[in-house]
Amino acid sequence: MAEEKESTSIPLSQAENGGEDPEDPVKSPPTSSASSTRQACCYVLQSWISKKFMTGCVVLFPVAVTFFITWWFVQFVDGFFSPLYEHLGFDIFGLGFITSLVFVFLVGVFVSSWLGSTVFWVGEWFIKRMPFVRHLYSASKQISAAISPGYLLINQNTTAFKEVAIIRHPRVGEYAFGFITSTVTLQKDNGDEELCSVFVPTNHLYIGDIFLVSSKEIIRPNLSIREGIEIIVSGGMTMPQVISPIERVARQGERIPLNRIM
Repeated sequence: MAEEKESTSIPLSQAENGGEDPEDPVKSPPTSSASSTRQACCYVLQSWISKKFMTGCVVLFPVAVTFFITWWFVQFVDGFFSPLYEHLGFDIFGLGFITSLVFVFLVGVFVSSWLGSTVFWVGEWFIKRMPFVRHLYSASKQISAAISPGYLLINQNTTAFKEVAIIRHPRVGEYAFGFITSTVTLQKDNGDEELCSVFVPTNHLYIGDIFLVSSKEIIRPNLSIREGIEIIVSGGMTMPQVISPIERVARQGERIPLNRIM
């Protein structure tokens, strides 16, 4: 009788829980699927919101940068003549900007004439005699002459980019865009060799490296100076899909009349 009482005895904790063991996975009630569904929906919604937010940032970032730079440029140029109009009693935003553009245009017209070029030459002569200013002026003038070929009409002796060049740099199988600025003759024991001074920009067009490359090893593509500048400034985004050397384009141009005659 004692053994039967021990076998039928139930612990007090299990008796309060109705005789069920909460740690037994078989006897515990199944988890609700509503919580897992809610978590999955929250994850999908969060992922969708983050993607759309990043898409909006990508779209608005170049617009904001363009607007900011344009607004800063308008205010900067407008600040040259706007104090004069405010002194005269005209407080119209943008009037100084329009006046600055007209002033730059008139300066271009004046310098293009014989009298303007003479005055410009005299002013340039004085600037080149200044100790520190002449270096800044020479560097900025070369950059302006390289970017704007029309500037060469003022001074025919200005050194600018001659041609677009492609050189093998820095390793075999890799190429770099550059501009031919001048040519030099290297005197050696076995004969003279013609070298080209190639400027390879490393920071847009203001900073770069100078390489002396043999004329035979330079690839001259069928690209103008302006197209080469656009490729470098845009980071290669305006790169054409096909680039052909000038020699190949010339040979193809010579074959066309022969085919037409045949």
